[in-house]
Amino acid sequence: MRYFWAIFFIFWPILAIVVSAISPAMNWWFPGTTDASGLQGRSATPLGVDIDNLFYLILVITGVVFVLTQVALGYALWTGARQRDAGERAWFSHGSHSLEVIWTIVPVGILLFIALYQMDVWAQYRIQSNFPERAVRAPVAEVIARQFEWRIRYPAPGKILQQEPQPDDLYTVNDLHVPSNKPVMIQLRSGDVQHSFFVPKLRVKQDAVPGLVIPIWFEVTQADTYELLCAELCGWGHYKMKARLVAQPEAEFEKYLKNLQREQNDDGVKDEPENADE
Repeated sequence: MRYFWAIFFIFWPILAIVVSAISPAMNWWFPGTTDASGLQGRSATPLGVDIDNLFYLILVITGVVFVLTQVALGYALWTGARQRDAGERAWFSHGSHSLEVIWTIVPVGILLFIALYQMDVWAQYRIQSNFPERAVRAPVAEVIARQFEWRIRYPAPGKILQQEPQPDDLYTVNDLHVPSNKPVMIQLRSGDVQHSFFVPKLRVKQDAVPGLVIPIWFEVTQADTYELLCAELCGWGHYKMKARLVAQPEAEFEKYLKNLQREQNDDGVKDEPENADE
């Protein structure tokens, strides 16, 4: 049984490594677009790619530590089982101050490296002074999260979104359109409780906090339709807060706004010809 338990605890780390290695090829990875090789999981925004790269860096570091610790554990288990058969007493050490200093300093150094390495990406995503200027000057839309839907307010074609609603603003529900291949910004609000604006394939996630107007910027490099979700448990209807984000070429986006304006201003009365017979 000693060898059985040694093999048992050695088997599962090996299985975990194998599954992790084949996950990208099996599309068991990040949600995202499909690259030229047919693999899924690539973010559709440049900032999302940077965020993924941070994840991969941390994955490599933790992966190496995981392999080393599991090798040490497997060695200890197998050696212990073998030595007991040979009648040898197990070697015991109370502890080494040198080792304790090393495995305290090394993790601190790694965490400090990660903290400094990610500052540029964090600054791009969170610090407003680093947002693209053309996106800040002309926000695409205001998104108001409320139980249990997303209300979107666009400025009229040719105008700039104002903080307060304007008479000619355009409105939709659960259908956010943005131009692709250019930086865009939305203003996020909450109409009641705390929600979370989450587009997994874009790596965009931001809480909507009551009383705050929170800007979010991103650049979608691939025109497509993306799932928009609420990632904060906001009440009994939380599961219903599904919407879509449609990224489309700028010309199509402008056409969409004009069609929306036409539909919104349509009073349902058709104009009759001036010379129509009575």
